[in-house]
Amino acid sequence: MEEQIPNDEISLKELIEKAKEWYSYLLSQWKIIVLAGIVGAALGLTYSFVKKPIYTATLSFALEDEKGGGGLGGALGLASSFGIDLGGGGGSIFTGSNLTELFKSRSMVEETLMTPVTVNGKVISLAEMYIQNNEWRDSWKENPKFKNIQFLPNTKRKYFTRVHDSILGEIYQNLSKSSLAVAQKDKKIAIISMDVASTNEMFSKYFCEALAKQVGQFYVTTKSKKARANMEILERQTDSIRAELNGAITGVAVANDNTFMLNPALNVRRTPSARRQVDVQANTAILTELVKQTELAKVTLRKETPLIQVIDRPILPLPKERFGKAKGLVMGGFLAGFLMVLGLIVRRLLKELAV
Repeated sequence: MEEQIPNDEISLKELIEKAKEWYSYLLSQWKIIVLAGIVGAALGLTYSFVKKPIYTATLSFALEDEKGGGGLGGALGLASSFGIDLGGGGGSIFTGSNLTELFKSRSMVEETLMTPVTVNGKVISLAEMYIQNNEWRDSWKENPKFKNIQFLPNTKRKYFTRVHDSILGEIYQNLSKSSLAVAQKDKKIAIISMDVASTNEMFSKYFCEALAKQVGQFYVTTKSKKARANMEILERQTDSIRAELNGAITGVAVANDNTFMLNPALNVRRTPSARRQVDVQANTAILTELVKQTELAKVTLRKETPLIQVIDRPILPLPKERFGKAKGLVMGGFLAGFLMVLGLIVRRLLKELAV
């Protein structure tokens, strides 16, 4: 006699019966589910009142570089980050997504946080404003390490302590993760948009504008660094040669005074004057060339200095996003009801497994 193999497959009929059984069970627990939904809706409504609105400051700007070749190639790097080939120029640290990452870099954010702003008639730093907005000092009162810590405006990093660094690091993490967004809306358009979101309207506006200014200054300084250094060297050389030329002219006058009414037979006494004349001629030629090169360096610096043009600044009142009451009711009620249903299912499954 052949042994019959049990069939573990569930038929459609059995599946329907099982679904009806679960439906009946959950229907019998409707009071608990409805009560959970009401409680969840109440919690959601409470959250909508407690939750502070989010203010978003938006700033957009365009950056224009010279398109010429030669020494202007270094000023074209940023354009490639927009997907635009302007011709000429080699590699640059501001290619690809490097520019947007520059806005989010810790050094740029920390320097921006040291920007002075006026709040309630008092000049404080943006870092201090952030701390006050989040009421961190209330929790620091019992901690002597944080109690007397201050973030004064325009403080340089070299004066920061380990505690300063830890607090700034926490602020940076909060801003970079959820508050700061930098993007190029269209690769065909060389316009960058930056959004700063926070629960304080004025902080969003101040930080957005200060960060754009800080990054803009860093960008311009970096892009024109070589041309500026070359111009400064030429200016120092020009000043040095001009001083030498003035000294040589004075020397010629002194030598001429010493040989005034000199016996024509004593020509050797005229040697210093002749030497000084050579110095004057040589220094004049050198100074002429240096002045020309210096003026050319100034023109090159102006061409290699990119123009950052702000298009739209954040204007008060800023767009506000609030967690609505209806949204709190619906989401709170649905989430609480769903979790209660899930809990009831898990509890019954555990009971069946225990039997």
